[in-house]
Amino acid sequence: MGVSSYELEITSSVPAAKLYKALVIDADILFPKIMPQAFNTVEIIQGNGGPGTIKKVTFGQGSNFKYMKDKIEAMDKENLTFSHSVIEGDLLSNVLEKITYDIKFEQSSSTGGCTIRETSKYYYTVDDSEISVDELKAGKEKALGMFKAVEAYILANPHA
Repeated sequence: MGVSSYELEITSSVPAAKLYKALVIDADILFPKIMPQAFNTVEIIQGNGGPGTIKKVTFGQGSNFKYMKDKIEAMDKENLTFSHSVIEGDLLSNVLEKITYDIKFEQSSSTGGCTIRETSKYYYTVDDSEISVDELKAGKEKALGMFKAVEAYILANPHA
């Protein structure tokens, strides 16, 4: 089994706790609301929303994929960290066992905003399959686009 990974660092003018709430706690409702072309529905199929919870995400018409199952690996609301894995669905392309995302939100004392650090790991299962640099770059760009869409929504709706 091979593993590829990438790291993403994003700075935001939104405070860390507020962005964590939107991207982690409220994501099931917020993503389909502000990105319906990408996300149709998110439903919990096992668990209570904490570690061990499995969710089924049905993608929107603008996506190349139909669905995925996502497992919450770890969630620390006090330290603003979150880890989850894609464990099933056409996103894995019959080549990957899973994709794991580890995310940390860090408050900036100088700007009032935050820095988000994400490490994504792709675990291969088929032969010596590898994900190309272009595929990793495309995944990184999609993650950045999602963060920026949520940030824009928060900035436009500060009391939401």
